[in-house]
Amino acid sequence: MEQIMHTSALMLEGSKVTLEIFFLTLMMALPLGLIVALIRLSGLGILRWAMEFYIWIMRGTPLMLQLLFVYFALPMVGVRLNDLSSALLAFTLNYAAYFAEIFRAGIQSIPRGQYEASKTLGFTYVQTMRHIIIPQMIARVLPPVSNETINLVKDTSLIYILAMNDLLRVARTIVQREFDMTPFVIAAVFYLVMTFVLTWVFNKLEAHYAKYID
Repeated sequence: MEQIMHTSALMLEGSKVTLEIFFLTLMMALPLGLIVALIRLSGLGILRWAMEFYIWIMRGTPLMLQLLFVYFALPMVGVRLNDLSSALLAFTLNYAAYFAEIFRAGIQSIPRGQYEASKTLGFTYVQTMRHIIIPQMIARVLPPVSNETINLVKDTSLIYILAMNDLLRVARTIVQREFDMTPFVIAAVFYLVMTFVLTWVFNKLEAHYAKYID
């Protein structure tokens, strides 16, 4: 009984690390992705090209390589981060790039006539984006954002390479020590439950924002 309680406590601690990485990454990557998308659509030449280069790098290299770069390469140039900060930096920069492309495509899918109509009504650019374009964009991008968010849940398992005690690393350690596959089953159930909850939430959001789709 004591062993079971100890195993459960370790799995719980691992799940807390996984959830922390997931939620903090999502909170930072979504707004950053929107900012990058808006810069890409702006007339700011140098910044636009910089964002395109950033997206090309983030989407063209593996997330694991980016994690290793942040964790091992940055200290060589004097930038030292703890394990959690390193993971969050890599995850946020990676997922913001993917979200940026999703948001850009969503904004560009809005007919140009709506911009012209809002200008005729006296709306400023900020008011147009806030009240007309962004709500429609959200409705259009929810499915791909949902897919990326579910991918994020599974990608959090990559932080084991930083020796962080996330759910999967804890499960693997217990299995190797006790020769019991139960922790792997528990980890699988955790990821499945997370995926189910996220799918349900995004289905609700899609139903809510459906009124903004023409």
